Amino acid sequence: MKKNIHPQYGETSVVCSCGNNFTLYSTTPEMRVELCYKCHPFYTGEQKIVDTANRVKSFENKRQEAQKIQVAKMKQKDEMKEKDKKRDNRSPQGPMTLRDMMQALQNKK
Repeated sequence: MKKNIHPQYGETSVVCSCGNNFTLYSTTPEMRVELCYKCHPFYTGEQKIVDTANRVKSFENKRQEAQKIQVAKMKQKDEMKEKDKKRDNRSPQGPMTLRDMMQALQNKK
């Protein structure tokens, strides 16, 4: 049987980004965390945005790009509707022939 295959379990020093230090038991000697019980919004009642990887900024950029695309699509749909309206305003038989145009001119006289 193999012996000593499990990692060592002992006291771990935890350091929070707010500066709070405390100890736990774990297999790692030291841990660094972004939030702890002294700075977490659930415990403090204050809203705090932790953005270490610029995720909020990235999300805002994506949202703005999506909004621009949506506006462009709406403009394109409006243009297509205008083209359809112009097409519908033509005569129901289609374009007039030269004979029809000449007859229309003679009838006006």
